[in-house]
Amino acid sequence: MAQSIIEAPIRVDTSRKIIHVDMDAFYASIEERENPAYKTQPLVIAHDPRQTGGRGVVTTANYVARQFGVHSAMPAAKALELCPKAVFKTPNFPLYREVSAQIHRIFHEYTDMIEPIAFDEAYLDVTVNKKQMHSAVALAHQLQQEIWHQTHLTCSTGISYNKFIAKLASDYRKPAGVTIVLPQDAESFLLREPIEKFRGVGKKTVPKMHDLGIMTGQDLYERSELDLIQQFGKLGYILYRRVRGSDDRPVEYLRERKSIGKERTFGPFLQSTAEVTAHLKAIAKLVAASMQSHQRHGKTLVLKLRYGDFVTITKRRTFSEFIPNDPVLFDQYAEEIFEDVVDGHFSSGIRLLGITLTGLAPLSFENLTLPLYPNDN
Repeated sequence: MAQSIIEAPIRVDTSRKIIHVDMDAFYASIEERENPAYKTQPLVIAHDPRQTGGRGVVTTANYVARQFGVHSAMPAAKALELCPKAVFKTPNFPLYREVSAQIHRIFHEYTDMIEPIAFDEAYLDVTVNKKQMHSAVALAHQLQQEIWHQTHLTCSTGISYNKFIAKLASDYRKPAGVTIVLPQDAESFLLREPIEKFRGVGKKTVPKMHDLGIMTGQDLYERSELDLIQQFGKLGYILYRRVRGSDDRPVEYLRERKSIGKERTFGPFLQSTAEVTAHLKAIAKLVAASMQSHQRHGKTLVLKLRYGDFVTITKRRTFSEFIPNDPVLFDQYAEEIFEDVVDGHFSSGIRLLGITLTGLAPLSFENLTLPLYPNDN
């Protein structure tokens, strides 16, 4: 006779107050702020496919363009097809980065327990906060008002006792919404959510979920832990707990970045050294700006390249002292590495280039060469 499996009770920590802040159509909203005429036009943040031979991907779109079905990560050519009157605006990442830094300075007025996810979103642990506010909802409202006052941008916030539910909640009433999910409401909130909303359930996993009849959190809840693990491995183990309101991951405000880099994918592929050199210069500038923004410097520069046939090469160069955050130096070292690994002939073309800095430390940490004697020069 088969033995029944007794599943261990799930631990749910409800002691924390976590806010997930998600800026509303961040890049598009910044462009609308800079040019108010965009507010009534379908605005797509992407290179205009009519000028790139159909290449490019949508970074984001304003809410007018979204009514036509345009969304982030969509091919720009598809966006044009859906919305022929769309205005395409090339992304201005230095501006977006600057505004993001301004918003993070506002976050720090409330708490230093901040886990950035991207330019436009972050988790804040406000269990104990600088404003000494007991109500996380009141704090979220005040935070939204302060962001609007200083930047004229709106954000949506999700409030709950863990990161998973807070992130789900922030997407519940966009734009400019505030959604709180209390511990006693978590089960009903999670059970009615579409399975696509559960983090980790991506485009490849959704069809399998649907084939198994898992359409909502309720369907997920009714599956045993063993069944979910057999079907989805580690993800199944995690989802079994998430749908029961369990997520003990802390807001990782002390997390140190191990690397900072940028990479670009090309189509058509790069076919000449001159093309590669031009793009390395551009990538080096982006990396230098990112290093400066994060107030870091590093000792190791890594060049990554991927050929048209998907063969990928990474090669690094490590220095005894920190490399100055100079795009000219980053480009120089990247080109030297490129010359070492490529003989000048790459018949399959190059589909990807990337430059990354590792061995990071805060800019305040310097390797100083001190004189042994006062007059030693």
